Amino acid sequence: MDEVLQQFFSEVYEITRQIPQGKVLTYGRIAALAGRPQHARWVGRAMAQSPDDKTLPCHRVVNSAGQTAPGWTEQRTLLENEGVTFRPNGHVDMKKHLWEILSADEVTS
Repeated sequence: MDEVLQQFFSEVYEITRQIPQGKVLTYGRIAALAGRPQHARWVGRAMAQSPDDKTLPCHRVVNSAGQTAPGWTEQRTLLENEGVTFRPNGHVDMKKHLWEILSADEVTS
């Protein structure tokens, strides 16, 4: 993995570690917070390649519609165990559970 991607993954993991229990963030929002707003797919790649680290709550990362990762059925259970609720269509209730975190740029503007 090249150095730029490795640094980005490190930033993604640091942001992900900060997501509070019962909240979720989107791939796109994490990419923006890491300074690369056009790289949501890189966040997905980082999640797929995440280290086996108990402090990394990857299950709290969903897509912009609130969908969980395809093929990871345990993700919904992990989220529900934290009190995250789902809408009838199976998506996270983003109005209740999206973590509203501001970047340094947003705080100063």
